[in-house]
Order: sequence, then structure tokens, then C-alpha cells
Amino acid sequence: MRLLKLLVVVPLLLAMLAAAGGLWWLQQPLPLAAGASDKEPLLVTIDPGSSAQTVADTLSASGVNTPAVFLYAWFRLSGQARDIKAGTYEFAPGITPRTLLSKLARGEQALRSITLVEGWNIRQVLQAVRASPDLTQDVNGMSPSDIMALIGYPGRHPEGRFFPDTYRVVTRAPASSVLKQAAQAMEQRLAKAWEQRDPASPLRSADEALVLASIIEKETGLESDRRRIAGVFSNRLRIGMRLQTDPAVIYGLGERFDGNLRRVDLQNDTAYNTYTRAGLPPTPIAIPGVASLMAAVQPMNTNAIYFVSRGDGSSQFSATLEEHNAAVQRYILRR
Repeated sequence: MRLLKLLVVVPLLLAMLAAAGGLWWLQQPLPLAAGASDKEPLLVTIDPGSSAQTVADTLSASGVNTPAVFLYAWFRLSGQARDIKAGTYEFAPGITPRTLLSKLARGEQALRSITLVEGWNIRQVLQAVRASPDLTQDVNGMSPSDIMALIGYPGRHPEGRFFPDTYRVVTRAPASSVLKQAAQAMEQRLAKAWEQRDPASPLRSADEALVLASIIEKETGLESDRRRIAGVFSNRLRIGMRLQTDPAVIYGLGERFDGNLRRVDLQNDTAYNTYTRAGLPPTPIAIPGVASLMAAVQPMNTNAIYFVSRGDGSSQFSATLEEHNAAVQRYILRR
């Protein structure tokens, strides 16, 4: 009888001890590979279609210094083995088996940020994307036109087509995915702005609005001047007066521009020289933000057709050439 009790009690005690040990293990930090830190957590990529056993093997081989059999047993016993999602994950020191599985089951992949800045041109946009260490570079060596085709916009000029914003992307995502996301965002923002255009606007299409918005973005140093500058350019377009905007001329010079815009540059006829050609340039000259898009389609009602920088970020506006010449004398020549 006593032996029978022992045969029943001992296995039960062992099971209880095993359960207690398992509960203890689930709360303990997992040992990670040397080199993982709070600033640089361990990154592990789980391939699509991986089984729970494969996931456990991958984790163990990638730097989660725990026998794969323990991890696999935990996945199976938790009932979440089939919930594990593919992707790239990051694990910081102190992560427990319970938290690790929770991240895998919820698909909480490692995210990074990349920012595109208002006023950048296509060269600067691509430079930022290509320089990101958090992206898989699939656009290196490709021309801007090839990149536009890759992201679904074949034949579209790339300048001004990427919305300036901070994008959160999965670590090691293709660089082209960021560009596609930014291009789609600009397409949506532009369409929304065009729907809200002033009926009296001289602009004939959303593409023209994008071109004008890019010029406004480069010309504006003070937020409160943005819509007034848009009003000046709209007035000039309405009466057929040349825009005479330096940023467009500078864009046309490309890498030849050395930081000093000379009189000969203003006289050198190019497709972007708004001193020698009437109307808008053929393409945008930079990526505009929402404020510039809205200013382009909703310009201020003003009688001004001239403006000049005061040198402090603001502009002096004039309705006549005489007033403008006096402003140039005061703010430019004396400076």
C-alpha cells in the first residue's frame, strides 16, 4: 500500500516540480548572443512558411542562447505555435520566453524611421534612401526613371513625386518599398489638395499645382508668407508675366550650381529658366509639403506681383515695379 502511494505521489511531485520549473523559466531573461545591447538589440529574421521547429532552430542559431528544444516545447505547449508570423524581429537583453513568443505571435516586427524633407530634390531623396543602413538596397545602380517603373509609375518624371514625411518601415525592408509608399502618399495628398482648389486658380491640372507648390516650397522662408507668395505667382500666370523665380533657374543648372547665382545664369536659356521662358517649368523642382500644396491651390487674394527677400526669412511684397525696385534697393543692394 505504501509502495502504491509512492508510485502515485512521486510522479505527481515530479510533474509539479517540472511545471514550477517551467513557469520559472518563462519569467527568466533569455541569454542573448554577446554584442546585443539596449542600443543594438539582437535581430532575427523568420522566413515565411517556417514551422515552429524551424523558428526555434533559427532563434537558437541566431543568438538566442537557449536550446532549441526548450523553445520548441514552449511554442507547442503555449498553443501559439501556428500563430508565429514571418518577419524581422529585434530582441533586447532581458526578454523572457513569454515576451519573445508574444512578439512573434503578434507580428511585432522591428521598425525603423526614415525621413524625407520638404524642399529636397530627387537626388537628395535617393541619397537618403540609399544611405539608410536599415533598408535592403534594391535600387542601387538604377536610374530614377527605372526606379519609377519599379514602384509602379513608369514614364512619370520622378522630381517632386515623393511626399516629405517620416516613414516607419520594417527593418531590412526593400528601399523601393519606402519610395513606393512616399509616391503613393504624394499622389493622395496632391489629389486631395486639387479637389480643394480655388475656382479662380490659373492652374489647369493637378500636375501644374505640384510644380507651383514645389516653387513655393523653395521660395518660402516664413510660413505666413506662403499663400501670399502663391498669390504673386498666380497673378503672374494669370497675366502671362514670367515667374522669374531663382530656385527654378538653380534647379536647371543642376550640379553646375556652385552656390552663387550670376547674371549670366539668369540669361542662359534652359527649360527651367523662368526669366527667359513664360509659364511654369516642365516639372517640379523639389518635394513640397502639405502647406505648399494647399498654398498653390488656394493662393491669397493679393494685388502684389513682386516680392523680394528681406534677409530675415520674410519677404517684401509690391504691386508696382517702382515699389519693387525700392524694396530691392533697400533689402538686396544695401545688404
